[in-house]
Amino acid sequence: MRKSIPLYTSFLLLAVGLWACRAGRNYVQPTLPLPAQFQTATADTLSVGDTQWKQFFTDTALLSLIDTGLKNNYDLQLAITRIDAAGEQVKQARAAFIPTVNASVGAQTSYLSKNSLNGLSTTQFLGKDHIEDYSVQLGVSWEVDVWGKLRRQKEAVVANYLQTYEAKKAVQTRLVSDIATAYYNLLMLDEQLAIAHHNVQLGDSILSIIELQKTAGDATQLAVEQAYVQRQAAAVLVPQLQRSIALQENGLHILTGTLPGPVPSRGYLRAIAVADQLSAGIPANLVSRRPDVRANELLLVAANASVGAAQANMYPVLSITAGGGLDAFKASNWFNIPNSLFGMVAGSIAQPLLQHRQLKTQYEVAKINREQAVITFKQSVLNAVGEVANALASIDHLGEQEAITSNRIDTLQLAIFNASLLYKAGMANYLEVITAQSNLLQSQLDFADIRRQRLSANVELYRALGGGWK
Repeated sequence: MRKSIPLYTSFLLLAVGLWACRAGRNYVQPTLPLPAQFQTATADTLSVGDTQWKQFFTDTALLSLIDTGLKNNYDLQLAITRIDAAGEQVKQARAAFIPTVNASVGAQTSYLSKNSLNGLSTTQFLGKDHIEDYSVQLGVSWEVDVWGKLRRQKEAVVANYLQTYEAKKAVQTRLVSDIATAYYNLLMLDEQLAIAHHNVQLGDSILSIIELQKTAGDATQLAVEQAYVQRQAAAVLVPQLQRSIALQENGLHILTGTLPGPVPSRGYLRAIAVADQLSAGIPANLVSRRPDVRANELLLVAANASVGAAQANMYPVLSITAGGGLDAFKASNWFNIPNSLFGMVAGSIAQPLLQHRQLKTQYEVAKINREQAVITFKQSVLNAVGEVANALASIDHLGEQEAITSNRIDTLQLAIFNASLLYKAGMANYLEVITAQSNLLQSQLDFADIRRQRLSANVELYRALGGGWK
């Protein structure tokens, strides 16, 4: 006689047969809008974005501020908590592959009506008007991942988990960049304040000369007033800059997660070297190096996996269940083994019917979400390339602008010296002296701002290339 195949064996064979029928498609990176190289950069595969922030920045006060910020900044701490939460989701996704196990212990007494058929039968059969039931049982249930639904769900959860890591790196790169930019802005304000004080002193000297000229009858009251107004133009900058310095110091403290107040130890703007050329590498490396771009790609990976999981929800679910334990009508016979033993093994295939429209909608929405993730990913890549190109253009032109402004300052300083001598000799009027001083003040302020812009452009290129998280 032919032997019959057990029911559970049939289900296992069916599961193996359908194992290759996976829902969804594996992730493939879409075609990205990347140039072969950056226009204003040399064709070098090395990138300054690979440099650790402790080597990229050299100012000791700035390094201390960045280190404090990485320890105390609240945005960074929130990003770390998101990593922990996503890690718990990964543990849950892994547990989905493990059979569900339930254990229960129960005791029940049922009193039956004496006028019912069950009550009469129980009284005649057991000699009492109630039924006792004592049980201990262990149940196991396992969903066979035939269509890869659980695998796709795990893939999505793992991608989201990795995305939180990249998001944390992105927060750190932005934080390092913001601290450095704020620090350089503070140094610029210090430089401008020193310039303002110097021009106030210079205005006092010019005012004194014109007042002496007026006493001697060689200048008018209008000349004195014009010199005084020019002196006040420099003097009013002092409280303005002092206010800006206080606000910038408070902003730095907030970035570093500390209470607002002065920043007592800091360097000088002119003492910080500005690199004329920084290697940008090749654009294709931005996808793997820059954290925010990588985070968007991982969101796309998760969206792609979610499409497969939504598709698998429309297919039959194969489940295998088993249970066993002890059951008795009397407590005294509860643990009478093997008489009280019972067990069962079952398998089932469930196909959703009335929920098809709902599941179909979820599947179509998942595909739309994937297309949106593709667009977001491509857009982030394009933005990253644009930010690098903008930073390179700034570095390229700000150096020339600083050189021109520096030459202008030298010329104006010489012009003030000559104008003062000519004025004393009666060969120049007071307006020429005042105009030269006004131009010098503005040029010195512009020079400090341009130097700050050059430093900030280097920082922006470093961040745009994905630097700052190592």
